[in-house]
Amino acid sequence: MIDRETVDRIYAAANIVEIIGEYVTLKRKGVNYQACCPFHNEKTPSFVVSPSKGLYKCFGCGKGGNAVTFIMEHEGVSYPEALKMVAKRYGIEVKERELTEEEQHRNDDRESMFALNGWAADYFASYLAHDAEGMSVGMTYFRQKRGMTDATIRKFGLGFCPSKGDRMSKDALAAGYKREFLLSTGLSLARESDGSLYDRFRDRVIFPVHNISGRIVAFGGRTLRTDKNVAKYQNSPESEIYSKKRELYGLYFAKKAIQQKDCAILVEGYFDVISMHQAGVENVVASSGTSLTTEQIRLVGRFTKNITVIYDGDAAGIHAAIRGIDMILAEGLNVRVVLLPPEDDPDTFAHRLGAAGVEEYIRTNEQDFLSFKARLLMDRAEGDPIRKAALVGDMVQSIARIPDPIQRSVYIKECARTMDVDETILVSEVARKRMASTGDRETDEFVRRQTARQRAEQAAEPAVEFKRQVEAGSSPEALERELAKYLLKYGHCSFDFKEGRTMVSCNVAEVIFNELDSDNLVFGNRLCNELLNTYRTQWQTLGTGTEVPAHWFLNHPDPEVCNLAVDLLTSDDNYVPSVIWKRKDIHIETEAEMLAVGVPKAVTLYKSKVIERLIAEQQARLADATLSEEEQQRILRMLSKLNGMKVTISKKLQRLIL
Repeated sequence: MIDRETVDRIYAAANIVEIIGEYVTLKRKGVNYQACCPFHNEKTPSFVVSPSKGLYKCFGCGKGGNAVTFIMEHEGVSYPEALKMVAKRYGIEVKERELTEEEQHRNDDRESMFALNGWAADYFASYLAHDAEGMSVGMTYFRQKRGMTDATIRKFGLGFCPSKGDRMSKDALAAGYKREFLLSTGLSLARESDGSLYDRFRDRVIFPVHNISGRIVAFGGRTLRTDKNVAKYQNSPESEIYSKKRELYGLYFAKKAIQQKDCAILVEGYFDVISMHQAGVENVVASSGTSLTTEQIRLVGRFTKNITVIYDGDAAGIHAAIRGIDMILAEGLNVRVVLLPPEDDPDTFAHRLGAAGVEEYIRTNEQDFLSFKARLLMDRAEGDPIRKAALVGDMVQSIARIPDPIQRSVYIKECARTMDVDETILVSEVARKRMASTGDRETDEFVRRQTARQRAEQAAEPAVEFKRQVEAGSSPEALERELAKYLLKYGHCSFDFKEGRTMVSCNVAEVIFNELDSDNLVFGNRLCNELLNTYRTQWQTLGTGTEVPAHWFLNHPDPEVCNLAVDLLTSDDNYVPSVIWKRKDIHIETEAEMLAVGVPKAVTLYKSKVIERLIAEQQARLADATLSEEEQQRILRMLSKLNGMKVTISKKLQRLIL
């Protein structure tokens, strides 16, 4: 692990303008720099670099961070690797602290597993290329049956495992690799009879699985037998270095092409990826060995916000496409679907058409998810109101998963037009679905917007849009973010709060910490809690009323904490009052007045949410029929106390709102 002193030297030396300037063309604008964002496709620059604060922020896609996290995001490397890249640029020697015995042991085990997998990949590739069995069985299959060139076989490290049941295991042991790692990587299995090892992938062609940085974390093996009792594919088990839900086959080879084309093509299997690459279409990945997962979608999201899903045109492919759509939408990515002709899969399709043909087919046949679902299911619903209602419900379910409100609005309009349904009904249905699944208060927000628009039209003057603040229905996590934002932006500020008939001067940080500490409350969100703890440490050192420097958060050793800090510090919680307001001499709330309302309200709302959760937990426990009478009485006393606290907080909250 890199010691903190070295990390601080790296951050001190890093010139964010120089580093980001190597990837994009920055143009000075005032004290900052601007560019088109390298993480999403845009024509108008919304990517801002602040040399004074040492941060970047894209106001289009929302990405933000410091020089190190930019390298992580752009290069797809880990935090330590990004630190080392920056250190190398500025000639800083990286010193790593000595790990604890437990950490060292875990790291040693992981490195041993990586080393063994590297050896095994070379072993399988060599056996395929040089051994008589490998050449006659495996190489013949790849070349003649699958049409793979030797260059493609080498690029993806394809191989063959000997048919003799334990040959690879014995060769690995002879090469000095330990039995425990042969078992933990899943390359070998142990016989129940005598514990001897045998090869998991015996008599199979081999597909090494690379992680995002190119290290081999697992293998897939395909049998060439026609015996239906033998599984067609065998994959490495979960291990210390491999989680199948977090890996995408081919991403290591595809990430640059994905960034260049700003789109990832998602297919199903190993051969689909390999054939597309061989045909010249390289922005292709597959979720081999598992159904598409949220973690895999987020992995793609590091490189692009656009996914084109290509599945077989049969029933299974259509079902898989429908399932994947909602998951991709829920992560805020744009998804389009391409169904191939029934006689094709991506493997045969790529061989038949080549790069130009595949790209042309995608351009002319890809559909957005709404059109895809409508065309797929409309025939079944023709003339049947019940089926049409079910189809509309299915579309609403998908639209409700989209986190971006503008995108949701566009798709609602399109769905209303396509299905000939009243748009207002769709809005309320989407809002109801979101409220049920995420607690989103979109219905209230929709009504508020409509009312504001009507009033604006009646007055024939532009309405002022306020940024929605936390409300009684806000989630605990939203309230934690709000409190963390108050700390980072206004923790050193003071405001006057009316306590009875007396005006009391309060410090923002002091109010938040005292209120949380009085009930021993800890934030549930890890990142918000880390920000809270970092601020508390510096606040206690510097003293009440002293501003905590932003670099403690922007250069935080946890990149995720850094990114959250950038989001909170660059979020705009004010509005620009119009000339009309000034002309009409309408009072504009000062910062102190905003804090006097916002801080107590946010803390009280948060306490209210915590108490509601505790009450729900105790009520759930009370429903347990196995509880003793003594335990029931204890829970009832606890509920009585919590309900009393709830009443007190409700009264306080009512006063704050009024």
